[in-house]
Formats: sequence, C-alpha cells, structure tokens
Amino acid sequence: MQVILMQRIGRLGQMGDEVTVRDGYARNFLLPQKMALRATKENRAHFETQRTQLEAANLERKTEADAVAEKLNGESFVVIRTAGDTGQLYGSVSTRDIAEVVTEGGFTLDRNQVILDRPIKTLGLHELSVSLHPEVSVKITLNVARSDDEAQRQARGEDVTVVQEEGVELETFSEDDAGEDGERKADSEGADEAADDESSKSDDA
Repeated sequence: MQVILMQRIGRLGQMGDEVTVRDGYARNFLLPQKMALRATKENRAHFETQRTQLEAANLERKTEADAVAEKLNGESFVVIRTAGDTGQLYGSVSTRDIAEVVTEGGFTLDRNQVILDRPIKTLGLHELSVSLHPEVSVKITLNVARSDDEAQRQARGEDVTVVQEEGVELETFSEDDAGEDGERKADSEGADEAADDESSKSDDA
C-alpha cells in the first residue's frame, strides 16, 4: 500500500514522504495511529494544507521528548520475578510490563514506545531502547531480579545465578607419603615376625 507519512518513522522516511508498506502494517498500525494517510489525490492535497501545522506540532512534541530524554536516559528500573537457580524466569517480561514499571517510576510511557526484539526471560541487567519521539530515543536498564536485595547485588555487578557448590576436601598423595607408608608397613611386618619367633622359642622350651 502506498501511504503518506505524517511524521518521521524509523527507516521508512520523513514527514511528507510517500512510501510503500505492507497492507497489514498500514491497516493495523500506521493508519489507526494516524501516522500515515493513504496516498490518494485528496489526501495529498489535504496534507499540503496541513503541513505547516503538522511540522509545528512535531517540533513541539520533539522539544518535550528532548526534555524527558535528559531525565530518563540511563535510568535503571527494577522488575521482581520468580526464577530458577539458573536464572530462567517462570514467565517473561513484556513491553507492557516495562511500560508499567517505567510509568510507576515517574515517566509516562506506552508499551509501543518500548523497543524490544523479544520478551526478557532471564534474570540480570538488560539494556533496551525507548522511543520518546520518532527523532528521540534513550537507553534504560531493566534490573530483573527475584528480590530487592538481589537487584542491589546485581546492580553492584554480582552474578546471582552462580550456584555455590559445597567444598570437598580431597586427600593428597605423594611419593614421599608412599615411601613412609611402605616403611611403616615393613616395620610392622618385622615386628610381627619377631613376635612369632619369640612365641616359637617359648613353645620349644
């Protein structure tokens, strides 16, 4: 489908560009979000009459996004989840979960603004991008842990998934020890033989 972009969109293009996208992407996302218009003669004319206002509104949103970016960029947020000893979560952390925890942290965020290739399924520190505006994005860190204490340990760089094994003391062996054992065994055998001789003499007497 040929559409007119109403704002800058990632790799698609700038505001006012006419681009070809998949029908499903246009119908399910771009058009409902009013991020694009069908590329018809009427819509082209409508866009040109609205271009100045759209550019002004876009500049205002970008200015607001820049202000939020200064505060949000580099921030860390804790998400508590249950997980096994290996760090595998019983479930996952989705874009909805991330948007909620960031919003609880004082920033208004929609799940569609969270850039996540796949759900988070392990404990640890996960860096991800947040799009505040088509031209403004920031990095945040998600600290996924089983408890607040564990989150603090992870923040200090500790790997909480390491399983501590009980130490087992092993006996050491050396040639010297073997020699000493041989000598002790020989002495013992010699003492036994001497005792047997004495016993025999006694019997003969």
